[in-house]
Amino acid sequence: MNIVPPVAPKHPTKLEKHGDVRIDDYYWMNNREDQQVLDYLNAENEYYQKMTAHTVKFQEDLFQEMKGRIKEDDSSVPYKLDGYWYITRYEEGKEYPIYTRKKETLEAEEELMFDCNQMAEGFEYFNLRGVSISPDNTLAAFATDTVSRRQYNIQVKNLQTGEIYPDIIENTTGSSVWANDGKTLFYTKKDPVTLRSDKIFKHVLGKPSAGDELIFHEKDSTYNTFVYKTKSRKFIVIGSTSTLTSEYRFLDANEPNGEFKIFSPREKGVEYSISHFDGNFYVLTNKDKATNFKLMVADEDHTSSDNWKEFIPHREDVLLEDVEIFKDYYVLSERENGLNQMKISRWDGSDSYYLPFDSETYVAGPSVNLDFDTKELRYYYNEMGSPYAIIDFNMETKTKKVLKEQEVLGGKFDKNNYKTERLWATARDGVKVPISLVYHKDTPLDGTSPLLQYGYGSYGATIDPYFSSVRLSLLDRGFIYAIAHIRGGEYLGRPWYEDGKLLHKKNTFTDFIDCSKFLIEQKYTSTAHLYAMGGSAGGLLMGAVINMEPELYRGVIAGVPFVDVITTMLDDTIPLTTGEYDEWGNPNEKEYYDYIKSYSPYDNVERKAYPNMYVSTGLHDSQVQYWEPAKWVAKLREYKTDDNLLFLDTNMDAGHGGASGRFEALKETAKEYAFILDLEGKAH
Repeated sequence: MNIVPPVAPKHPTKLEKHGDVRIDDYYWMNNREDQQVLDYLNAENEYYQKMTAHTVKFQEDLFQEMKGRIKEDDSSVPYKLDGYWYITRYEEGKEYPIYTRKKETLEAEEELMFDCNQMAEGFEYFNLRGVSISPDNTLAAFATDTVSRRQYNIQVKNLQTGEIYPDIIENTTGSSVWANDGKTLFYTKKDPVTLRSDKIFKHVLGKPSAGDELIFHEKDSTYNTFVYKTKSRKFIVIGSTSTLTSEYRFLDANEPNGEFKIFSPREKGVEYSISHFDGNFYVLTNKDKATNFKLMVADEDHTSSDNWKEFIPHREDVLLEDVEIFKDYYVLSERENGLNQMKISRWDGSDSYYLPFDSETYVAGPSVNLDFDTKELRYYYNEMGSPYAIIDFNMETKTKKVLKEQEVLGGKFDKNNYKTERLWATARDGVKVPISLVYHKDTPLDGTSPLLQYGYGSYGATIDPYFSSVRLSLLDRGFIYAIAHIRGGEYLGRPWYEDGKLLHKKNTFTDFIDCSKFLIEQKYTSTAHLYAMGGSAGGLLMGAVINMEPELYRGVIAGVPFVDVITTMLDDTIPLTTGEYDEWGNPNEKEYYDYIKSYSPYDNVERKAYPNMYVSTGLHDSQVQYWEPAKWVAKLREYKTDDNLLFLDTNMDAGHGGASGRFEALKETAKEYAFILDLEGKAH
C-alpha cells in the first residue's frame, strides 16, 4: 500500500530585513483560523496515523506498561502551614489531583478543598494552579485554565462553607497572594496578545474585578513581572525580571493600601533575588561580576545596592543557586562540577556542614519548606537509576527520615539492574562536556546498542540526571539513555550558560554533536542506532544538529520545536518574543540577524538526506506556535532527498505542555518511544 505524504501548498511571502530578502513559501500557515491551515494539519495527522497503524497496539501496550508502574492511588508527602497539613492525592482510575487538608494532626478529619476530576468534567484540557490560602485559613484563591494557553482565571473559595465567590479575575498567570488583612489579593495579569505578564493588580473581595486597582505596570517588553510574599510573612514583593536584569518592590503585608518601595533600582546585567529574616534582607546576586553569584545582606530600611554587605563571597568554581531561610538555620543550594550540594549553617555561626552525597548521577535540592520555625529541612534526592525520595533532615540532630520513596509498580523493577555513569566528551574547541548515562546492566557496550541522547541547552536551564519510571520502557528493551549537559545550560555554572547563548549559541549545537561522536567512538552505540531528542528550545537543537550532521542520527524526536527563529524573533506580537532578545539576540540588529539566520533550522533546510523524524506540536501552544513545526515539516518534505520517515503529529486540543491529565501525557511519550523502538525492530 503506497501512502503518499501531504504536499503543502506554496504561497511565497517576501520577508526583507537589513537588505536581506527571504522567500517563505509557508508563511501563510500562521493563521490558526484558516481552513487551509487546519486541512493541512489534519492531512499530516492522517498520514502519521496511517503510516504508524501497525504500531497502534504497541503504543497502547507501552502506555499501559508506563501507567502500570505508577501508583494510581498516590498522595504527596503532607506539609504543614499555619496549623494545617496540606495533601495532594490521586485516586485510582482518575486523571486529576484532589487537594485536601487536615487540621493540626494527620489523624484529623480530611477537609476536601478541590477535586479537579469534578472540576475538569466537560473540558478537553484542565489545569488548576496557584492555590493560595488566606492568613486566617478560611479562604483559598485558586486559578484554572481550560484552554492550554496558560491564561488562568482566579476565583476564591470559602473553605468552611464550600461556596465559590462570584469574583472572577480573567487572563492572569494564576498566582496570587493575600495581604495580612485576609481580604486583599494581589495578582498578575497578562497582555492579551503577547501573553507577557506585565501588570500587578489589587483586588478587594466582594468588589467587581473590573474596578481592580493597577498597582504596577512593567512597560519594558523584555521584562516579566510577578508577586509573592516573603517566607517571614512580613512583606509582599513585586518582582520584575528579564533574562539578565532584575528589580524588586516591597510593601508591608499589614498595609495593603500603602505604597510599594523599590528595593534597588534595575541595573542592566545585575540580577538579584531577595529573602527576608529578622530585620534583614538576604540578596542572592551577580553584582560586581560575581558570575556564579554571591549572597549579600542589607537591613530593611536601607535596601539599595550601595548598602549591600557581603555575606557569602563569590567563588569561581561553585554556582550559588539558592538560599532557604529558617529561624535558626540557613541552607545554601550550590552546584560544584555539575553536582548539587546543600550546605547547612546556623545563624549564630556555631555549626556549618554539607549533606553527604556520593553518586555522580544524582539530583538533590530543597523540597517544600514553607514553615519558618522548624529544625526540619525537607529535601528530595534521586539517582538516574533509582527512584526519588523525599527526606526530612533534622538540622540540629543531623538525623534523617525518609518520608516517601517513589514506588515503581509492576513487580519487575529492581534498582540493582541499572548502571549509571558520568562521562566527559571533548568538544571541538577542547572544552570537556559532561554526559550522564543510564542503562540496564545486561545491555552490551560494544557499539551495537541503541542510544537515545537528550539535550536542551538554553536559558541556563540545567537538565539534571533525574530518575524516570517511564524511561524504563526503553532501558528494559536495551536502550542506553544519555543526557548531554551542553553549553547554554548551567550544569557547570553560570559561565557554561554564557558560553552557549547570543553569539556563542552554536556551541550548544556542536557540543551535542561532539557528545554523539564521543558516544560512538567509545562504543556505546553507532550511527545506525543513535537517536536524538529535544523539545521546545531543545527542538531548535534538534533542527540545528540535523542540518549540520544529518548522517549521525538514525532518528530524531522534536517536541514543540522552536525552529523558525529569525521570523519569530522579528515578530514582537508573538508571546515571549521581546523577552528573548537577551537569549538569542535582537535580529533588528544586523549582527544578530546574520548569526541567527546562519543556524535557524527552518532557514537552513537543504536538499539532502535527513534522518527519520517524529515532530509534535499543539494547536494552542503559546510558547512555540504550532506553525513553526508545521512550516518546517512542509519544507523538509519539499527538500529532503531520502525515503526516511517524516511525521508531524499535531494535538488539536492542547498547548505547549501537552495533554493535561496525568496519564494522557504518557500516551504522547508512548508515541515517541514507539517511533524509535519501531525503527529498531523492537515494537512488540
